Amino acid sequence: MIDLGQHWEFITAAYAGTIIVVGGLIGWTVYSARSAKARAAMLEAARQARRPQ
Repeated sequence: MIDLGQHWEFITAAYAGTIIVVGGLIGWTVYSARSAKARAAMLEAARQARRPQ
């Protein structure tokens, strides 16, 4: 294993913080994409309902 030296706590915390932030951004993006997709489907359904036959 790599010897992290006397600053191993800081290095570990930095990596953990980065993983948490990137994971949060990925989750936020997935949530936002699903929300946008649902909104687009709702607007498309409303458009179809308004369109004269």
